Amino acid sequence: MPAAKVIFPYGLDSAGLRVANIIRQMNNAIKPTIGSKQRQISIILQNQTTIANGYVGLAPFRSEFYLTPEQNSFDIGSLWWPEQLAIHEFRHVQQYNNFNVGASHVMKILFGEGGQALANDVAIPNWFFEGDAVFNETHVSEQGRGRLPYFLNSFRALWAEGKDYSYMKIRNGSFLDYTPNWYPLGYMMVAYGRDKYGDDFWKKVTQDAAAYKGVFYPFQKAIKRYSGEDFTRFRYDAMHHFKDQFGFVNSNGQEVTPDAKGAKRSARKHFDADREYPAYINDSTMVYMRSAYNHIPVFVVKTGNTERKISVRSVSLDNYFAYQNGKIVYAAYRPDLRWNYRDYSELMLLDINTGKEHRLTKNTKYFAPDFSPDGKTIVAVQEAANGKCEVHLVNVADGKLIAVIPNKENLFYTYPKFYGNDKLIAAIRSPKGKMSLDMIDIKTGKNKYLLPFSYQPIVFPAVRNDTVYFSATSGNDDLLYALNLTTGKLFWLSNYAHTGSIGFYEPTASAKSFAWVGFNADGYKIMDEPRETLKWLEEPGIIGGLPDFGISALKRDSSTDLLARVKNDSLPITKYRKSHHLFNFHSLIPNFVDPNYTLALEGENVLNTLQTELSFTYNRDEGYKEFGFDAIYGALFPYLSGGTDYYIGRQGFYKSNNIYWNETDVHGGLELPLNLSSGKNLTYLQAGTDLYYTSVNFQQPYRAAFADRSYSYLNYYLNFSNSIQQAKQNIYPRFGESIYLNYKSAISAFSSEQFLANGFLYLPGFMVNHNLVINVAHQQKNKNDVIDFSNDFPFSRGYTAENLYDMNKAGVNYHFPIAYPDAGFANTFYLSRIRGNAFYDYTYATDFLTDGSKFKGTFRSAGAEVYFDSQLFNEGAISFGFRYSYLVDRDVFGGTGHNRFEIIVPVTVF
Repeated sequence: MPAAKVIFPYGLDSAGLRVANIIRQMNNAIKPTIGSKQRQISIILQNQTTIANGYVGLAPFRSEFYLTPEQNSFDIGSLWWPEQLAIHEFRHVQQYNNFNVGASHVMKILFGEGGQALANDVAIPNWFFEGDAVFNETHVSEQGRGRLPYFLNSFRALWAEGKDYSYMKIRNGSFLDYTPNWYPLGYMMVAYGRDKYGDDFWKKVTQDAAAYKGVFYPFQKAIKRYSGEDFTRFRYDAMHHFKDQFGFVNSNGQEVTPDAKGAKRSARKHFDADREYPAYINDSTMVYMRSAYNHIPVFVVKTGNTERKISVRSVSLDNYFAYQNGKIVYAAYRPDLRWNYRDYSELMLLDINTGKEHRLTKNTKYFAPDFSPDGKTIVAVQEAANGKCEVHLVNVADGKLIAVIPNKENLFYTYPKFYGNDKLIAAIRSPKGKMSLDMIDIKTGKNKYLLPFSYQPIVFPAVRNDTVYFSATSGNDDLLYALNLTTGKLFWLSNYAHTGSIGFYEPTASAKSFAWVGFNADGYKIMDEPRETLKWLEEPGIIGGLPDFGISALKRDSSTDLLARVKNDSLPITKYRKSHHLFNFHSLIPNFVDPNYTLALEGENVLNTLQTELSFTYNRDEGYKEFGFDAIYGALFPYLSGGTDYYIGRQGFYKSNNIYWNETDVHGGLELPLNLSSGKNLTYLQAGTDLYYTSVNFQQPYRAAFADRSYSYLNYYLNFSNSIQQAKQNIYPRFGESIYLNYKSAISAFSSEQFLANGFLYLPGFMVNHNLVINVAHQQKNKNDVIDFSNDFPFSRGYTAENLYDMNKAGVNYHFPIAYPDAGFANTFYLSRIRGNAFYDYTYATDFLTDGSKFKGTFRSAGAEVYFDSQLFNEGAISFGFRYSYLVDRDVFGGTGHNRFEIIVPVTVF
């Protein structure tokens, strides 16, 4: 049986065959370094999204490749994107197949794929999963992120600043400080381990860890077992190896302080902001993008030391933009109204003088736009759903397509720039993944390659007169180059080696000034220098090649550079039936939320069009047992849902005695899930209706007193939310609103109805990360309580809630951060943030007593909540807290006294 089944849309045969051939020919060659177990996986090629990504997951076991590549070749490399996804993501398939051992296998037997996923995640750190996959992509190709200095800039910047964060802080991140993600951490650890202790080192370590050999800290114990070093020492040695590669270790093996290297150290204590893609308005004024942890991305104009905000950027996948004559153009992300796997990249035009912007194109997949010299035309890269890459010329006045530049050589274009009115300059990728600079004739599409093709990434070209400036990888560094388009001579910027930042990116020039962007622990920073101070040295070409960073294991077995040897064999192609394995039950999920204790058998087909659930619930309050089945089918518009529940032993209280009955519920419905997000707002609307049929059958001792009955009712609902974007430190968006409407109405046997309206308004507080949140709610039902509809009314906190005839609530919350501890213990618990909420709730309710008189009640409470945003086992983010409520009024339906203390916990952790 093949290791993978590749599922692809019509017309993408070449991508599907290439992915299948890579996996088929690579699988056996790289098995020895992770394990020989194999279970076939389905890989779905998604071509409708603009997001460059992919994943392999359990529950269910499947993989998806999102086929639109990104423009920045430093970030992910320049290999053909389906190939890059195949050599990275399939390694995750092998990992999961071989981590189904020992205690992890027991968890899979008990709880299915979800059980194995939980066991694997607790035992094996996320950095290993990604680091091992990055090593594989680097090992089997001539590029890979393990050879790109840009990939390791994050750690290099911390080392240059002398910031030695704890392992737990690196793993879990910070709301205050810049911390690298787990990809570069994982690559350095995995590469060092394979290089020093052999290619089977991690196979042995992960087998023991997934089996929970040693029970507690099995991964760390396995490293000690097979390396002879404890985990702390192993991690230190791995980091030390890469520090040495970047010159942070002297000839005596001692780590060199940043001051000793002559670098300028930042005076800032915490992360400041990313300032990116500078463009000169004049020699003394520039515009750029600024994004910070406490503020969403904004366009900024800077004159001298003064920054002036122009406008918030619309939701985008990157921070790139172009500037010309008072106008900014950039690509904004917009999801499809209905389909989650379809989205767009549309051109936005912003006037920096007025701050007003408008959408120039609709339903397009445009990237890296730039203006013509006269500002009347925009050039942009169109990455189409059929896999083709084209350069389009768009009219600035109306957004209409002017021309499509022929692409006869099947190149992938990045960051095209006008060179005069009849030519373009672009960094291009060949079908093999090599890069060059290209001069393109606009009328004919004829290419003139300005540099030899190589796997060294070339990024961020900028044209000024007859010179194109660009960044390129040269050995351990990303350097800044200048190519004279008239003479063909190449130069590199040589006299800014110690500017307090790493790398040379995003160059821009004016008549007298020159700027670029570097990276340090405070964020991306702009270097703005007079042009006469720049020292350019002539070079015959981009020297240095791609480094291995001292990792000889990249080249020592037969799978080295395997990608270049993969043959394009003919493989059978058949039509995939969308009904294949619809009821794909994969996990048994326990969900214990008192008083309900549930075991649910979850199912989802590979195409994610049908989700199913078989469940059993025990209710501790009534003692009843519930058997249920639910399904939702999402391939149509609208969603179709349905299910049934059977209850045994429901109970009620009648004339001082308990009565018991069995109950059957059947339901079906429709739902419209609409994503209205566009521009600067995130907007969602779900509207639907369900028809419920309920049959009540009293148990034998009570049938003489109570007749069986059945009834039907309709459940209508509408859920609307709208908000602006949210920065990392923001507890909630600084502006947003949501409203939920629900109406239930009986349509047979009885006359019963219930209406609920619940709304929230999110407003900024007195400080940037504070929020004022206002909650207003109303619920009313009729006097006929024969049908006891569920109660979702947000009653005043602290009180025992009942479903009363008419309830109205107003609540005020003030959320604020208290501290950012960035501390943990035993690699088990890590606390990132403590935040508080002061609240006041007012509920007024009316109902009817048994004698027909009217009940009126006021329920007021005030208090405070403290939340702890944390991570468990360096993996799963959870928030829990404590609440104190002071009850101003008597708790009519509950306990005595005015003080209430509650623990706020997640509803489920599994």
